[in-house]
Amino acid sequence: MSCSYEYEGEAFEEDKTYNLEVPTNFPALAFDIKKNPVTVNGVALGKKLFYEGKLSRNNTISCGFCHIQEYAFTHHGHPVSHGIDDKLGIRNAPPIQNMAFLKNYTWDGVSHNLDERSLVPITTDFEMDSSLPEVVSKLSQDANYKKLFKAAYGDENISGERLLKALTQFMVTMISADSKYDRMKKGKASFTNEESQGMVLFQNKCASCHSGELFTDESYRNTGMYYNAQYDDRGRYRVTLDWNDNMKFRVPSLRNVEYTAPYMHDGRFYSLDAVLNFYSDNVENQANLDPILKQNGRIGLPMTTLEKQYIIAFLKTLSDQQFITNKQFAE
Repeated sequence: MSCSYEYEGEAFEEDKTYNLEVPTNFPALAFDIKKNPVTVNGVALGKKLFYEGKLSRNNTISCGFCHIQEYAFTHHGHPVSHGIDDKLGIRNAPPIQNMAFLKNYTWDGVSHNLDERSLVPITTDFEMDSSLPEVVSKLSQDANYKKLFKAAYGDENISGERLLKALTQFMVTMISADSKYDRMKKGKASFTNEESQGMVLFQNKCASCHSGELFTDESYRNTGMYYNAQYDDRGRYRVTLDWNDNMKFRVPSLRNVEYTAPYMHDGRFYSLDAVLNFYSDNVENQANLDPILKQNGRIGLPMTTLEKQYIIAFLKTLSDQQFITNKQFAE
């Protein structure tokens, strides 16, 4: 088809495949692109929806409200997300990056289908507190959305499935792979002495869990964090109801970690220093504590102050300035 559409000065052509540039050092795509082909128009629609307040009951909360680009799409400064009517959630908003390569999402891994992931915040009472029929009804009254859906799907039918798939297409394009670490791996940058020593220490002390180019093995582990009664969150246990999974949380990617404070599932630590101090000195010896944190008769990871400094220097090489400033992802 040769039809084209214009919206806010942008022209859209139908059925054009989006050029998804997969980094050569990354794992294979986990996202099934055959079930939801990523197109230029679908991504444009998804981006518009990502920043659309109409996805919430009172038209004030968008995906971008809790996922702010300059902080690698996290809710900076908030231990846990603030949703509609300023209601508190129970978890720290995770970054949105490289999701096409992950097999599971969220802190407890309850979500493993990216096309359905956005349904949860749209319908959860302390996030957007809406429903797909309600959102579809509002968007169907907007002539611009009719144009965008037609450009993406060939007709003006606005449906919940199409909405969710468009959001997914936009999120799939959010690939972060241009940090100093990545440039070093390609021979285009050099590490300082601190960064080099930090990488060696990281590989020895942290890479068992934060492994591979995504810096996560996507496992669920109890890392000895105390149970926080304020949020009543026991992690993976909420999904499996198996007490062996009590306080097990998904190992997060460390890419862009410099930008994503506060840290942990409930945002309990406001700095990387505090995170490393926890792992060296404050890990709780719980019944199902990960064996990695219980070695040689010691609880936690032994680290000197200088070693922590070096590790943080390395962690900052995972920062991708281009990603957090890329207008392609901006509202």
